[in-house]
Amino acid sequence: MTAAPPHALAEPVDRVGGGWTAALSLANVAIWVGWYGPLQILLAQQAEDFAPGTGMSKETLLAWVTGVGAVVSLFANPFFGALSDRTTARWGRRRPWIVAGAAGGALSLLLLAGAGGLWTMAVGWCLVQLTLNAAFAAVTAAVPDRVPRLQRGSVGGWLGAAQILGAVAGTGLATMGVLPLEQSSRVGEGGIAAGYAACAVFALAGVLPYVLRHRDPRLGAADRPAWSWRSFTRGFWLSPRRYPDFGWAWLTRFLINLSNALVILYLLYYLRDRLRHDDPEQGVLILTAVNSVTLLATVVVGGAWSDRVGRRKPFVRWSGVLMAAATALLAVWQTWPSAIVVAALLGVGLGVFMSVDFALMTDVLPEARDRGKDLGVINVANALPQVAAPALAAPIVTHLGGYRMLYLVAAVVGLAGAVLVGRIRGVD
Repeated sequence: MTAAPPHALAEPVDRVGGGWTAALSLANVAIWVGWYGPLQILLAQQAEDFAPGTGMSKETLLAWVTGVGAVVSLFANPFFGALSDRTTARWGRRRPWIVAGAAGGALSLLLLAGAGGLWTMAVGWCLVQLTLNAAFAAVTAAVPDRVPRLQRGSVGGWLGAAQILGAVAGTGLATMGVLPLEQSSRVGEGGIAAGYAACAVFALAGVLPYVLRHRDPRLGAADRPAWSWRSFTRGFWLSPRRYPDFGWAWLTRFLINLSNALVILYLLYYLRDRLRHDDPEQGVLILTAVNSVTLLATVVVGGAWSDRVGRRKPFVRWSGVLMAAATALLAVWQTWPSAIVVAALLGVGLGVFMSVDFALMTDVLPEARDRGKDLGVINVANALPQVAAPALAAPIVTHLGGYRMLYLVAAVVGLAGAVLVGRIRGVD
């Protein structure tokens, strides 16, 4: 007999309750607050403050900082997922990393709050990506650890709702902290620091209900693989030839996320410089809220519907098509009303995509013992677009056609992801 409980590596069969789902969703909200508050408002504001004297435009500086941070995320998520797979702590495999990651993320956000220049800003954001990805890898892996297959669409829907609620809450906390630019820079810097502090507190407090109230399956020492650097590092490569469904699922998620990243990266600057919006920071919050309302209307329903009919691919395909069409509309109709319409349509498509695609990802995982690592590899498809998007968006906006061309490119990329989901053969 092994030292681990029978359910530690087994496929789960017992449905999880509403309390477990709510607590895990709140932890997910907390992590996304730590990411989206900076991404939507605070980093863009700091880039505008720090750009003079660096020889870079605010767009280029923001692209550079977010791109480097995304590279850190690219490696951190699968790395910490693999470490959590091997963790034999009394608290379980996932909870120690959720606590450590959230605490580290809060401290890193406070470092960003005191950033006085480009380099401190870049280091702080890299640390935020490193630490919060440790927590996120563990939160994500908890789902295939505990949730049976035909409940994962519903749970994925609640986690998707948590992500957008985190985006709204993070944007709201950041917006409340940033004061109008007409006021003195000293006061404005204090507002940015307050926004970061609010996000830090939320990021830490939000994970506590889950880690304090819910059990985590413990891995026995006898079930942990023997350690070697070679096997550990080689485990991050999952051959698309050997696991084709995993490879196609990864690619479709990457392309659709890349399209979405291209849309939101310069949203603040688009409103300010292209649409001449009177209050672009408030405009970002309004668009995020509109997107969130329509997303919340579909994210849980889409996941539950997918569970009910036992199918995944049609939901992912048509939600991707809808998002691509909405992005193309943004390219040809560049007004404030069109931005609101596009935000609503993207929310409808993204809601279905987030819940059902998450369930689809868990359905193509190769082995139970590597759930955290393999989901981390899949989550690279979330992080890599944050690297690729700045590299694509900056030259397009500044030299190759501006925002109209940027959104046309984003539409084509998203449509390609929607079409390629048909190549997944092992999941209906």
